[in-house]
Amino acid sequence: MNEETNKSETILIVEDDKSLREGLAMNFSLQGYRVLTAGDGDEGMQKAFDSRPDLIILDIMLPGWSGLEILSELREKSQDVPVLILSARDKTGDKIEGFDLGADDYVTKPFELPELLARVEAMLRRRRGERGKEPKIEFGNIVIDPVSRTTLVGGSEVNLSAREFDLLILLARSSGRPFSRATILDRVWGWGFDGTERTVDNFIMALRQKIESDPSNPAHIKTVRQVGYKIDF
Repeated sequence: MNEETNKSETILIVEDDKSLREGLAMNFSLQGYRVLTAGDGDEGMQKAFDSRPDLIILDIMLPGWSGLEILSELREKSQDVPVLILSARDKTGDKIEGFDLGADDYVTKPFELPELLARVEAMLRRRRGERGKEPKIEFGNIVIDPVSRTTLVGGSEVNLSAREFDLLILLARSSGRPFSRATILDRVWGWGFDGTERTVDNFIMALRQKIESDPSNPAHIKTVRQVGYKIDF
């Protein structure tokens, strides 16, 4: 097995044809990927946001949410996960619609399995390269590394949970921009999260304790009255 391929990347397959779904899952697992599956659009939408896959293989015609609706929702929420549409709809207009909504590739059924595997690997290889080039974010005495998902404060690494890091980097990538609690829940916790906006407040308090010199008077993570939170630097 190619060492570059065996990186435990997660592929989500959203396909209502059970035999095709299971066949694809088996073949991608044999290539070294972690595979998640969904048999309808509702489950696909949930897993697309909650599981944060590295790539999604998406049928268009699904029970519940259609594949195009899922794709549109992902892009509207600024989710940049690569999406390969796998569909029996092979007209040029269908493909253009998919690309216009933000699809990264489009493969029509029936298809050759080696070609599909090669296309997925090429998409993931590009994504690895993009991630490897993402610069560190530095402000005050804080350094955030999106590639290694580490945070240094005064030169020492602080232990952030996955959610804390996702919240921190969401704010830090848009310095000065206020995010509502509802938007933060969508971006960090994912579509369908059934908690309350108080969850965001609790995580902001925890982040301030870990990265601010004076958590009660934060220099960076600011409250925006009647809106939510932002990072200033």
